[in-house]
Amino acid sequence: MRLLDVDNLNTSYKDLQVLFDLSFHILKGEVVSIIGANGAGKSTLVRSISGIVKTRSGAVIFNGIDVTNRDPWHIVELGIVQIPEGRKLFGNLTVLENLELGSYLKKPKVKRKETIEFVFRFFPLLEERKHQFAGTLSGGEQQMLAIGRGLMALPELLILDEPSLGLAPRIVAEIFRTVKEMNDHGTTLLLIEQNVQKALSLSSRCYVLENGRIVLEGDQESLLSNEHVVKAYLGL
Repeated sequence: MRLLDVDNLNTSYKDLQVLFDLSFHILKGEVVSIIGANGAGKSTLVRSISGIVKTRSGAVIFNGIDVTNRDPWHIVELGIVQIPEGRKLFGNLTVLENLELGSYLKKPKVKRKETIEFVFRFFPLLEERKHQFAGTLSGGEQQMLAIGRGLMALPELLILDEPSLGLAPRIVAEIFRTVKEMNDHGTTLLLIEQNVQKALSLSSRCYVLENGRIVLEGDQESLLSNEHVVKAYLGL
């Protein structure tokens, strides 16, 4: 069953067009990755899906509902949650307060206690730090908190924008292990990532984005055997 369909999306910042007739889909239960270099349009794509940036044309269909250019809060309410690049936590609030803010909508609020326990099972360190201010956490801990806050909204589709950015390899491995566990528990994931090998190892399918256009699609095996991907993104 298709959970998300992006169809011929065109997005611009004033006169600068960033996305060109971009189309892809995600099936329920999948992990799908979008890979590409800096400036390829990855974050613009995420913001277009989330309603943060308005599109010029095309459609975003989620669970059969056209959510194109709807308000971000409404898109979250329907079940799409974005973990933004850079985490965007409230540094002067505690870990627990940040998590609680993730469940501000009616349905997640009812299940807040249960979901916090669920998040603490994924990230035991957050339970240890629950009364600590978010701004005093390490980079890896902040990324865990950002993911945990996203889970508090009970998403059907969780979008992770560059979750490994700026983190040590050991922490990256931990984050990706947790991402796999989330998918094993039924969360559908869209992963925007520059760490191509990590993204491919985790994903059902992967799309390659270059200059605002999807230029390749495939699974891990097909993309790792593609000469362009190997040279451009793996440095081999």
